[in-house]
Amino acid sequence: MSTGSVMNRILSGSLVLQIAVGIVVGVVLSLAWPDGAASAMLLGDLFVSALKAVAPVLVLVLVASAIANRRTSHTAQLRPIVLMYLAGTFLAALLAVTVSMLFPTTLALQVPDEVVSAPQGIAEVLGGLLLKLVDNPVNAVLTGNYIGILVWGVLLGIFLHNAADTTRQMLADTAEAVTNIVRIVIRLAPIGIFGLVAGNLAESGLTVLGGYARLLTVLLGCMLAVALLINPLIVWLKTRRNPYPIVFTALRESGVTAFFTRSSAANIPVNLALCERLGLEKDTYAVSIPLGATINMGGAAITITVLTLAATHTLGTDVDFLTALLLSVVAALSACGASGVAGGSLLLIPLSCSLFNISNDVAMQVVAVGFVISILQDSAETALNSSTDVVFTAAIAGRQES
Repeated sequence: MSTGSVMNRILSGSLVLQIAVGIVVGVVLSLAWPDGAASAMLLGDLFVSALKAVAPVLVLVLVASAIANRRTSHTAQLRPIVLMYLAGTFLAALLAVTVSMLFPTTLALQVPDEVVSAPQGIAEVLGGLLLKLVDNPVNAVLTGNYIGILVWGVLLGIFLHNAADTTRQMLADTAEAVTNIVRIVIRLAPIGIFGLVAGNLAESGLTVLGGYARLLTVLLGCMLAVALLINPLIVWLKTRRNPYPIVFTALRESGVTAFFTRSSAANIPVNLALCERLGLEKDTYAVSIPLGATINMGGAAITITVLTLAATHTLGTDVDFLTALLLSVVAALSACGASGVAGGSLLLIPLSCSLFNISNDVAMQVVAVGFVISILQDSAETALNSSTDVVFTAAIAGRQES
């Protein structure tokens, strides 16, 4: 068999299967040759950096092109998707509050080695969010400010909607060219994930998570319940169809990649490619997927709520159910500016703790705990958020395909 035939088979093979092979090889390498596995982390860093490099440009041109070339029927489809995003976030928060009340957890708080910059109040968070809305478009792309990128993409799309056909076609061609670049990057996912798995296990291992088993159980249990119960329920109520085929597809093909990249923003190209393979309406998913990576915050709502309530339980602070629910909703909505960043939700914990008059010193210890368990917590959170984007988009954009 020629080298070309081997390469063609690799490029046309199942990406999920190749990722699975990469995971297994990464685990074996970390156990058999830790030093070599640590060096393999470079491959993972290169893959994530490549995704993060193309994602801002992709979001800008795809959103602008989709809106500029939109048809009214497709624009209307965004409304129910956004409502599903908000409903999913609210129900995730409600579940996290309920489980935290039923199974209270306490933390072995320790002083963090490094001081982490975090929002000090809701006014600071909202002020920062407003500044991101009016960011320079070039700076927004360079810094990965997806709030600003979305604003510029939407505005460009709206005002180019009535432009000449050649202008809108050029925008569509640009979006297609960037999409082709992204396809090349995505095909490198098995190598990148191999490096991420091998490097992370060689550096930290799983023993560091032993002391936080109960906290992780609550967090991961809530996220699993949202993925397998709440999200399917929302889809069924909206479509009256069996939701589990698309749920399992999204978890397998979007959630697995997001679990290891730990970045909703970096996983946008993966989700767009999956929506294309599912045959969804491009005018809809080209906007709803980047939008979901910014505002769909079910996983973040769970993380912020569970960790903050664990802090209140540790300190013996009484929290009534309605106050805890208000906490989770406010924190999740405020977190939208950090949703595309790995570990972004953890930096909102001081904000949520301040609602209970918990000092910033204690809150930063909770953040430190969050970073310790983030090997699984942040990965699972990102997998939930990113796969949910596809599930809710498919429920609406794929309606006419069924």
